[in-house]
Amino acid sequence: MAWYVYMLRCRPDTLYTGSTPDVEHRLRQHLSLSSGGAKYTRSHPPTALAALWEAPDAHAAHSIEWHIKRLNRAQKLAVIAAPETLSSLLGACADDAKPLDTSVYDPVFTDLS
Repeated sequence: MAWYVYMLRCRPDTLYTGSTPDVEHRLRQHLSLSSGGAKYTRSHPPTALAALWEAPDAHAAHSIEWHIKRLNRAQKLAVIAAPETLSSLLGACADDAKPLDTSVYDPVFTDLS
């Protein structure tokens, strides 16, 4: 079963990284449209899905998430600008990560207006 690693742009100009088997459901939780979500995103509301990768399984997704969280802000912004460079920045743990189009999830954010 595929898992996903995502990066959110949050207020005020911050980034949040997570992983999930169900992107839309998790985004709705972060946006407080359904129960759940992270404590961080309750106090720093997400404004956009900045980057998204498909991982082959939960273990790979958690590993990629862990490594992304250890990058500095400049490195995170670089990988957001070029999601296909994730494996060159993280190494073997991200070799199987496939960048995905984030625009598919834009309606989740535009529904808030």
